[in-house]
Amino acid sequence: MTHKSERILTVHRYGPRAAALAFAVSAAACSPAGISQKTPGSWAPGVDTSQDSEDPLVVGHRLMQAAEYELALDAFTRAALEHGLTAEILSSLGSANLGLGRLGQAEDLLRRSISESPDWAEPYNNLGVVLMERGKTAEAVQILKQAYALNNGESDAIRDNLRLALEKFENSGHSDPQGTENNTYKLVQQGGGNYAIRKSP
Repeated sequence: MTHKSERILTVHRYGPRAAALAFAVSAAACSPAGISQKTPGSWAPGVDTSQDSEDPLVVGHRLMQAAEYELALDAFTRAALEHGLTAEILSSLGSANLGLGRLGQAEDLLRRSISESPDWAEPYNNLGVVLMERGKTAEAVQILKQAYALNNGESDAIRDNLRLALEKFENSGHSDPQGTENNTYKLVQQGGGNYAIRKSP
């Protein structure tokens, strides 16, 4: 796990402009809001964040799959210092913040990712998940429909999330159908991989 002192050294190495960037992308918000943290024993084998030769973006995706969201956020922040705030890094930062329950930050970062790359389905899907978590179901349905269209209906994760959003929208104003509170939302990353975000019981 990256210690505070190590982050300070990294920021100084890149200079004051990078320091401002690091502060912007790693600013902590708020308390978790209904998203579970990591599952015990889910640490991904072979993850070594001390290896400078490995792209921190790749490390971050691996940590996300292991539900190590705080460590993933640190890795994506390092990736932002190396590569800039690309659409993929903005989407990755947003996904890590969602895993930590920081829904406001997640929504802002994913909207910025869509603005940078409006034809990329993955951040639309992940934004749709955030919007469902925030109770913005009608907008979530529209965003997930866009994700589905951009992906040509090829992603099981996007299709499943759209189905959940439609069910939630159709049942708005009523009690949720049996079992919907334990549904698993699926975030997707560039390259077709995905990570599952499970709601707390």
